[in-house]
Amino acid sequence: MRTSAEKPYDVLVVGGGIIGLVTAWRAAQRGLRTALADPEPGGGAAQVAAGMLAAVTELHYGEQTLLGLNLASARRYPDFVAELQEASGQDTGYRACGTLAVALDADDRAHLRELHALQRQSGLESEWLTGRECRRLEPMLAPGVRGGLRVDGDHQIDPRRLAAALLTACGRAGVVLHRTRAERLTVVRERAAGALLADGTRIAADQVVLAAGSFSGRLAGVPEEALPPVRPVKGQVLRLTVPPAYAPFLSRTVRAVVRGSQVYLVPRANGELVVGATSEELGWDTTVTAGGVYELLRDAHELVPGITELPLTETRAGLRPGSPDNAPLLGPTLLPGLVLATGHHRNGVLLTPVTGDVLATVLTTGKLPDEARAFSPRRFAPAASLPVRQEQPA
Repeated sequence: MRTSAEKPYDVLVVGGGIIGLVTAWRAAQRGLRTALADPEPGGGAAQVAAGMLAAVTELHYGEQTLLGLNLASARRYPDFVAELQEASGQDTGYRACGTLAVALDADDRAHLRELHALQRQSGLESEWLTGRECRRLEPMLAPGVRGGLRVDGDHQIDPRRLAAALLTACGRAGVVLHRTRAERLTVVRERAAGALLADGTRIAADQVVLAAGSFSGRLAGVPEEALPPVRPVKGQVLRLTVPPAYAPFLSRTVRAVVRGSQVYLVPRANGELVVGATSEELGWDTTVTAGGVYELLRDAHELVPGITELPLTETRAGLRPGSPDNAPLLGPTLLPGLVLATGHHRNGVLLTPVTGDVLATVLTTGKLPDEARAFSPRRFAPAASLPVRQEQPA
């Protein structure tokens, strides 16, 4: 058995997706000696996600508490991106281009009207447009568009570039990367004290952050009472290329509900067009299916008929980490020393800035900020749970 260092790390982050990376970067910035374990840092769901920063158009009934966290993170994005791009020297593909949500039939129009009312009741800014006004903004839209919502405050970012920039920033901040899987949590005197890695290395750490996305509930050694209740939610996504002759194809993110299914088109500045996404409760399956591709292209074609002329360059499927209430689990667990940053479901990219700030506060002070109290992992704790103990030396 190999030990990575005589002196333990202050923090070990298990998971190298964008949530794990931002946590490690912020921890290192606070002066904490930080390590991160992941076989492919920067991979995972970030390689599939479309990167919509859609706090307003993603609003759902019953999620007003989550809305507050989403808005807090959206407000931080411009400064967060500026800081990250300076720290990494890399562009993140952030675009303040706005979003247009449209309706294709009478039922969709009624649903969108209800969403608009909910947005207004929640104090959010969105503008109702007629079908003609929607097509004036986006001429490629289908003639049958019945109306829409213009939300200038919902932006986008390229998650792949975001992950790459975070990985570089982590390296420059002194985060030690272990490119292998964490197999088992180390628990010493009823306190998380590091982890055993797949290559046989044993990492000692004063605090462990479990940020492994949908795999967060599968780390061996975590007591049942502290294990995060996350599940994988499959999403299939397509990528197409807009040839120069077709540009500009779309100027902003366009989304709609087609026959009850959500579809969105996210245009990148580099000519890429992301189309997504299915939402499937199929366990750990990441197969790209003919049916999934067909449904996405069919619905996108009804929204923007010209899409069938574009080259299809990539099909991917990923796993979102869903929680019982589809909100993140942030902060200390009932096992001292074990902290969670997982369960972000469809909002992982949007919640990256606020998650980094919240986890930095938890790791340096032991306290969960007020804005994140509603998302404590302890909200799912069973009645008979681990006692909360004072810190003990490892």
